[in-house]
Amino acid sequence: MAPDRDTMRLVNPDPPPAPLDDAARAAISALAVRQHGANTLLMQAVTFVGGQVEDGLTLLPAAQRAQIESAARAALHRSYDLAGRSRRGTMARLAASDRGHRALATVSGALGGIGGLPTALAELPVATTVIFRAVQAVAEAHGEDPAADVTRLHCLQVFGAGGPGTGDDGIDTSFIGARLSLTGAALNKLLARIAPRFASVIGQKLAGQAVPVLGAAAGAGTNYAFMDYYSRIAQVHFGLRQLARTHGEEAVLSAFHADLARLRRPVLRG
Repeated sequence: MAPDRDTMRLVNPDPPPAPLDDAARAAISALAVRQHGANTLLMQAVTFVGGQVEDGLTLLPAAQRAQIESAARAALHRSYDLAGRSRRGTMARLAASDRGHRALATVSGALGGIGGLPTALAELPVATTVIFRAVQAVAEAHGEDPAADVTRLHCLQVFGAGGPGTGDDGIDTSFIGARLSLTGAALNKLLARIAPRFASVIGQKLAGQAVPVLGAAAGAGTNYAFMDYYSRIAQVHFGLRQLARTHGEEAVLSAFHADLARLRRPVLRG
């Protein structure tokens, strides 16, 4: 009778995490710098294309705010479903690179802004799917199966990172090493937590696109900015996961948070 898996682990336990070396510490510091700067870059881009908006949702009537949150949740769910399918075909080949993702997002935003808020809402699932595909590509570059359920759930986590005006400035590191459940109930719970955060971010995008024709420029600019932001946050999320597989989650996240704290500390000048 063959020994079961637990018995095998007792006989051959998993190797302990490797200590952080200079290369790992340098990689963690680079990820901390990337997260620290992501929001600032997005704020500058949003300011350039349409003026800083503290919270775009507050500029819209309550009924439209509810419509946006519902649209955000539906767009995330659709992107999650499409991400599990084959990434073949003309659109997939066009979006096979970071440059392709950015180009598609920019064109999509411009088209969505032509008719004001109605066309902007119609364009939202397209923009979200393009960004989701870009996040998947980052996951794949860090050694994860982009079509696997657990990877797609972690891609959804990236959309919960917040953005300008949300009081949030990056990823929730409590989910870096999480073994996310793959049930439908777990997916719905995750979407319920992430959709309001994502809605508050895209409220700024939709507020800029609300003026027909002029909204085309705002839509192109904000889509490009959001693609940049979520791609950077994905680099942090999946970069930390890759390092944690070798060096252990506790050591990696402790070093990451220490680096973030140093970056946020004001510089005292004599």
